[in-house]
Amino acid sequence: MDYRFLGRTGVSVSSLCLGAMMFGSWGNTDHDECIRIVRRAVDAGINFIDTADVYSSGESEVIVGKAIAEIGRDNIVLATKVHGSMGSDRNARGNSRRWIVAECEKSLKRLGTDHIDLYQIHRPEPETDIDETLGALTDLVRSGKIRYAGSSTFPAHQVVEAQWVAERRGRERFVTEQPPYSILTRGIEADLLPVCGKYGMGVLSWSPLAGGWLSGRFGKGKDNTSRRAERIPARYDLSLPGNQQKVEIVSALAETADAAGLSLVDLALGFVLAHPQVTCPIVGPRTMDQLDSLLPAAETRLSAELLDRIDELVPPGTNLNNSDAGWDPPALTQAGLRRR
Repeated sequence: MDYRFLGRTGVSVSSLCLGAMMFGSWGNTDHDECIRIVRRAVDAGINFIDTADVYSSGESEVIVGKAIAEIGRDNIVLATKVHGSMGSDRNARGNSRRWIVAECEKSLKRLGTDHIDLYQIHRPEPETDIDETLGALTDLVRSGKIRYAGSSTFPAHQVVEAQWVAERRGRERFVTEQPPYSILTRGIEADLLPVCGKYGMGVLSWSPLAGGWLSGRFGKGKDNTSRRAERIPARYDLSLPGNQQKVEIVSALAETADAAGLSLVDLALGFVLAHPQVTCPIVGPRTMDQLDSLLPAAETRLSAELLDRIDELVPPGTNLNNSDAGWDPPALTQAGLRRR
């Protein structure tokens, strides 16, 4: 396992981050098996674990908390996120000071720890002043409840705005960004990744296997179905042109990987690891077998020829399906913002 610095923080993290989204009701409900997965990952050299309050409505955080209680907290760089709805209360969500401070306390309790190493804002929220959000995070840093703050799935212009506000108002800044990034979802190469480089931010890429499309289960003549299709159908509906194109591209990528003596998973993760602005991809296994299939990718190094071949199949800066970007700007989704 290689290790990389997390942006300019000086914190050293493994080149693979263990994602815990599949722990709990969204994936694996066997807590003991999930804990064994964490232990196996740590034994393999992974020291970075990422979860979120919203994953299985807090159950994922509970499982991660049990795991680190057994393994030991000190050697784990622990990340979680806040923003998503956590109940029927209309204020039990979002990026307000009121919710961030309250939910941080709940995450600390579920995780069974007195501090979170990286506390991330899970999605942008145009209705909330970014200074309000950064002010709450600054107070949490100064109180010792979190060590660093990060963003997730923020567009480049909002990352810049957050950096400027932090400087002008004396707030803690976002030291990381967590965007979707894979061979099939390359839109962030055009602007977000250069911006993260400009500000020295670490980049944790989510869905490096494109939500399972690059796991080996998709392609010509295959079932082409996913457990996640019910929650996010737009990313899997084969009536959509972007998803039809994915089937064709994945088949070509599988042939490319096979010719190079690699698994498709190794090719996919090796691609993400090759980008100089990426700190680490987040891998989210549901089972021990899945974890074991992911770990060898930490040693994968793709040749220039392979990277060029990938560029031929999916041009740099291209998202085959815009739904894979992870966040739709309200300016596009809310008709009232386009009409008077």
